Amino acid sequence: MQPITVITLPFAGAGAAFYRSWTAVARHIEILPLQLPGREELFVEPPHVDACEAAADLLPRVTEATPRGGRLALYGHSLGAVLAFELAHRLVEEGRSEVVRLIVSGSPAPWAGRRDRASGLPDDEFLCQVRKFAGYDHPALDSPALRELLLPTLRADVEMHESYVSPPDRTPLPVPITAIRGDRDELVSAAEVAQWREATSRGFRQMETEGGHMYLAGAADHCVQLLEAELATVEDGGACV
Repeated sequence: MQPITVITLPFAGAGAAFYRSWTAVARHIEILPLQLPGREELFVEPPHVDACEAAADLLPRVTEATPRGGRLALYGHSLGAVLAFELAHRLVEEGRSEVVRLIVSGSPAPWAGRRDRASGLPDDEFLCQVRKFAGYDHPALDSPALRELLLPTLRADVEMHESYVSPPDRTPLPVPITAIRGDRDELVSAAEVAQWREATSRGFRQMETEGGHMYLAGAADHCVQLLEAELATVEDGGACV
């Protein structure tokens, strides 16, 4: 049977390159990292500040890269969870019944919004708040030259995340959802992760893995094994409960 293709969506400030290391260690799934404008090979393109517009922009790239009939799953962490949720809805609306699982990570439910905010702060305060949110500091931000290049995209991503609220009239997604949280995540609580149950009309599973909010940093092997184990339930005909 053809492996499930896992479409991966980046967290704030990240690009597709983060997930490309996962492709080298995946054995039972195929990783398809999606690139957002404003970074890496799309650096010259203006970044999105609206998650719904970003998902609409990504949709044709997914449909071109994934022929009908192949099974799809989506994975996104933090901002990526919001983008994965929006993209999953659009794929379902296009009749892509082969979407077998949405896997969201490090994120409260899509209608909950963010409690604390960094948008609009001066650069140093903004970066301090982002570091506090993530519990993680990318070394490139310590270089003044690189920071100047990266800040506009990071600011756009944070604005996109902080301004996002799922449309109030949206029906639950007819796709099972798995919601993952690092067991030492101080940004997103287990109770907030549990709210994703209301976002689906199908099965739901809540999981915790070792680490903080950015448990996935430097942990390609662990994360791919986690995804493969979760999606093996699809292979076996199992479902979230």
